Amino acid sequence: MNNEQELKEMVKEKYGAIAQQSKEQNRSSCCGSGSGCSNVEFSIMAQDYTKLPGYVPDADLALGCGLPTEFAQIKSGDTVVDLGSGAGNDCFIARSIAGDAGHVIGIDMTEAMIAKAKVNAEKLGFKNVEFRLGDIDNMPVEANTADVVVSNCVMNLVPNKLKAFAEAFRIIKSGGHFSISDIVLQGELPEDLRKEAALYAGCISGAVQKEEYLRIIRAAGFTNLTIQKDRKIDIPDEILSQFLSIDQMQNYKKSYVGIFSITIYAEKP
Repeated sequence: MNNEQELKEMVKEKYGAIAQQSKEQNRSSCCGSGSGCSNVEFSIMAQDYTKLPGYVPDADLALGCGLPTEFAQIKSGDTVVDLGSGAGNDCFIARSIAGDAGHVIGIDMTEAMIAKAKVNAEKLGFKNVEFRLGDIDNMPVEANTADVVVSNCVMNLVPNKLKAFAEAFRIIKSGGHFSISDIVLQGELPEDLRKEAALYAGCISGAVQKEEYLRIIRAAGFTNLTIQKDRKIDIPDEILSQFLSIDQMQNYKKSYVGIFSITIYAEKP
């Protein structure tokens, strides 16, 4: 399947189903993939949000791969846009920093996620957090709106990443910036291992090489790129052992080849 619209529909269907699941179900279903997983009952991607100010348990579906809001340099009064906002987790963290004077906009292409996020916002009584249905490669946001853009493990799911980053560039004010956590590859994983890892954690299936990812960001016009966090994802031994010998497993773990979660900062001149 290589048609962009077909890929979008597949992602939309998958994440629509995830919106109906609990955080615990998502953790045990491998980034929400729902099938083809081992019985390792934890997410190999997600990080712990629970200690961050503004954390809302009902908005945390354990689908991210980083903590972009922690690095986003949001200030009081900022307008923040979250790309692929899901149930609102990063939006509510961002709102706790931007404060009552700020404005937070979540964009998601999945109706069920938008509905879930709106319910969460209504329960909290937030008037300056809104959620809009739309694609992040064609956002329902005016140009030069955002002081800060954040996103968590979403850009890798977009078929046309350059178009998505160009849209991010369009909506950010001059002098504004983004902080985005995402999944990238470094080096070549054995083909069978990569296929199995994609089943185990469906959110890596659209990942590209790290250098290609950075090239796309620069091509969209962003400058002053900084990698704020770089974390190798640990693939469980029970998966590695199906494809690698004990020696190969040890070498893989020590190498710079693998699946990485990176958090990247970049500015719009």
